[in-house]
Amino acid sequence: MKRSPALAPLSRDHQHALDAALRLRRAGSDTVRAASAHFARFFELEGRRHFDIEEELLLPALPGDDPEWAEAVRRISDDHDALRALADAAGELSVSEARALGERLGDHVRFEERVAFVILERRLDPHELERLGRAIEAAETAP
Repeated sequence: MKRSPALAPLSRDHQHALDAALRLRRAGSDTVRAASAHFARFFELEGRRHFDIEEELLLPALPGDDPEWAEAVRRISDDHDALRALADAAGELSVSEARALGERLGDHVRFEERVAFVILERRLDPHELERLGRAIEAAETAP
């Protein structure tokens, strides 16, 4: 799927999240520790900031009275809350916990890419989408 350049930085972040999710979903008793550590590093180095950027810039990009967008915002917010809590508790994960976390993270990314981003690309006019993209890029490069 061709992504708007405005949302491309978030999509690039999603590639890293999908890598972490895949490692978690494929974790076995011999790889669960490495997969969990990889996820923890990813979340601390990229994931937390990515969630913050989405919450600060992406979620308020459309009016809250739009029912389709309001439902997407609820889903994203709930996912962010759950994934933050899981990341904070993700010391030693069991294989089943790692796999469940990988599923949740992968499902979250797919929802954003296939549903939320499509709504934004469809409903924001090109100038608003471009303005959003500049703000995302600035936030991603800020210290």
